[in-house]
Amino acid sequence: MWRRTKRRFGISAPKLSVRPHIPWYLRWSLTVPFVLAALALAWWAYGSGLELAGFHRGEAQQELTALREQAARLGAENMQLSSQVAQYERQIQIEQASSQEVSRQLKNLSDENGRLQEDLAFFQNLTAMRGKEGDLGVHRLRLERDKMPGEYHLRMLLVQSGQRAKEFSGSYQLVATVLKNGQRTTYLFPQDASGNAQFQLSFKYYQRVEQSIQLPQDAQLENIQVRIFEQGASEPKVRQNVSLS
Repeated sequence: MWRRTKRRFGISAPKLSVRPHIPWYLRWSLTVPFVLAALALAWWAYGSGLELAGFHRGEAQQELTALREQAARLGAENMQLSSQVAQYERQIQIEQASSQEVSRQLKNLSDENGRLQEDLAFFQNLTAMRGKEGDLGVHRLRLERDKMPGEYHLRMLLVQSGQRAKEFSGSYQLVATVLKNGQRTTYLFPQDASGNAQFQLSFKYYQRVEQSIQLPQDAQLENIQVRIFEQGASEPKVRQNVSLS
């Protein structure tokens, strides 16, 4: 007991330190200015370092604003150019279609011109042709493939000789001979020569005839026979065969 008391209050007892009590608001009022000053010094040092490195915040902001304006301007120009390109493409398509139409018309006119020249040469020689009064002849008979598969186009010129020939009234038939599945078969157009107005004939001196027919796609056409009937006759007055040109 004595030793414990001596140790506590004697020479070997722990030293007692007395410190003044400072309120917390005084401590914060003294600490905060130093913290703010340190932050301001750090921010100043950071900005100074950027400026020393060649980076200026104001100039960077101006450049960023200029780049945004340039991007917006280029976007608007891009939309305008895209619209112009689409307009020019439509114009080119229209011009191409117009050019194709003009080319097609020129080809048709050239073909028609060729046919007219052939007609002119034929009619110039028509007076030199001899025959009985009222004889019927088939001239310039041609057979060609048409655009669709199995479709054929026939063209001919019917001429009745004589200066005082009577008007011819009748009809014509087309008999197509084809090979199908290894067998020879015939197709008649139309089934009844007098039952289809499309195949009727009525002329005095000449008549140009053009006719398209449709055959099975797997049929191989050998030839077509043209049969011309006078009105009321059961036997053809003229028969003539033609093959593909």
